[in-house]
Amino acid sequence: MIKVTKLNGRELVVNADLIEFIESTPDTLISLTTGRKIMVLEDIDDVVTRAVGYRSRARIYPIPTGGTGSVFEG
Repeated sequence: MIKVTKLNGRELVVNADLIEFIESTPDTLISLTTGRKIMVLEDIDDVVTRAVGYRSRARIYPIPTGGTGSVFEG
């Protein structure tokens, strides 16, 4: 879970495992695998850093460093 700030200033906790992609529109838009979209004040790099940090701390899955990025790669 990562904490982000909505445009109205309210904090929100997002399940980082559900992040499908993040884009700058120019505000940062987080799109989730559920289809929900969340506009936040943090910039893209900050959201990515938080998501990677969460995964690292949670020791969920290793982050692919090469190849196709498939979790099924040896």
